[in-house]
Amino acid sequence: MFARIYKPSKTAMQSGKAKTGRWLLEFEAETARRVDPLMGWTSGDEMTSGQVRLSFDSQAEAVAYAERHGLPFRLDAEHQPKAQPKAYSDNFSFRRRKPWTH
Repeated sequence: MFARIYKPSKTAMQSGKAKTGRWLLEFEAETARRVDPLMGWTSGDEMTSGQVRLSFDSQAEAVAYAERHGLPFRLDAEHQPKAQPKAYSDNFSFRRRKPWTH
């Protein structure tokens, strides 16, 4: 079993940063998933891949857990979004791009 340790970024459906402060340890599949020809469901032989997700308060805790249990892991770097400076007065600027109309 190969583990991936990462800090999730916010989803496109979120405006806030909820559920992004914790580190996740997630198991990756060793074999490819297959499609059942009768029902069309996808399945795999491994139960831990995609179903078991452990959360930790810090990166060090997640790495220590993986090392303590002898799990090979990949550590993904934390992604920091770039701040986009915005001002209310930009809504009324003469340089503002207007939506295209018919």
